[in-house]
Amino acid sequence: MRGKLNFYLSAVDDIVKAEEDNPTIGILLCKEKNKVKAEYALKDINKPIGISEYELIKAIPEDLKSNLPTVEEIEREMEEKLK
Repeated sequence: MRGKLNFYLSAVDDIVKAEEDNPTIGILLCKEKNKVKAEYALKDINKPIGISEYELIKAIPEDLKSNLPTVEEIEREMEEKLK
């Protein structure tokens, strides 16, 4: 969990972010609240990361789903830019 989020933050900062942009902020969404897991997952991370509990049915409104890329699309685009 932590490693993947840190990987994506670093990749966005390195590949996408412009020099004048602020550092990328990671948001870790969790199905349930567990303070101990959250603390250990984020321990020693030096990048700005927020953590929040969520309910899947409220995560993405239907009218916005078509406007957002899928995880697969994001991963594919990042792989292409890293080549």
